Amino acid sequence: MTDNSSFSQVVELLRAESDAIAKAAARLQQDELERVLGILKDCKGKIILLGVGKSGIIAQKIAATMTSSGTAAIHLHPSDALHGGLGIVNSGDVVIMLSNSGETDELLELLPYLKRRDVPLVAIVGNVKSTIAQKSDAVIDASVDQEACPLNLAPTASTTVSLAIGDALAMTLMRAKGLTEEDFASNHPAGQLGKRLTLRVGDLMHSGNENPTIASDASWMDIVATISQFGLGAVNVIDGEKKLAGIITDGDVRRSLQRLGPRNLEFANLSCDDLMTRNPVVAGPDMLAFDALHLMEDRPSQINVLPVVDENNFCVGLIRLHDIVRSGL
Repeated sequence: MTDNSSFSQVVELLRAESDAIAKAAARLQQDELERVLGILKDCKGKIILLGVGKSGIIAQKIAATMTSSGTAAIHLHPSDALHGGLGIVNSGDVVIMLSNSGETDELLELLPYLKRRDVPLVAIVGNVKSTIAQKSDAVIDASVDQEACPLNLAPTASTTVSLAIGDALAMTLMRAKGLTEEDFASNHPAGQLGKRLTLRVGDLMHSGNENPTIASDASWMDIVATISQFGLGAVNVIDGEKKLAGIITDGDVRRSLQRLGPRNLEFANLSCDDLMTRNPVVAGPDMLAFDALHLMEDRPSQINVLPVVDENNFCVGLIRLHDIVRSGL
């Protein structure tokens, strides 16, 4: 069990990093920040982030955040850059260097080669008087008074500040580009948010030969056979034009049989008209699967299946609650 002393230390260190971000925000110079944003907004190519060690890890994260939020960016390791990786740097690109000291050897070695390629250079550094800062076209001060490390050695507060600055730049660019939720989701198709905003009923429904349909004059034995054949727990009832007339679920069949009782079953002359739900709740193939999920769940009595119809009410498929849940929504 954590003692009170350890608990206090964790809280204190979190506050130290939070304070470092707040101080960095207070130090920002509007003209310098606008210069940085102007360079990034005018970038016709990609943004290339460079850093070594912990700064390199932060550079990777910033590049990933920018890319996912509508700004093409990559992380390039300085050592790789010096051994052929520079070939990825083209005119129209922008380079961002991250260095707490501003004197990182590998980055300094790259400066003349980047200069020859005539790409703008933005520095996020802890020393605005450093060589990297002096050689850059725009500089953001990411200095900290002290690391959160008790020895003031391990990069902690400084990397947190650099990461926060990178996030702020990425989100500002995202807003400037007018990125929508749909745009963001298109970059995250495997994530839950992406699925909610992109996955449609037509992607999950049972259609074509997998669409369980039956004519409106079919007998109850045909109904039972069709439900069993497709194994989806329901059958769409269609008229002579293949338009939706209703839906019959296995629950509808069970309730009807229970109402009749075993003695009357053999004399029953049940058809779809006797069993189906007319004018059922339906979905369209272009409806978001997430909306269809709420259509089934947000009601006094939950629906487990929905007929899928097109704009002319032609029955094009069937979707189950299970299909949507299994997709990961």
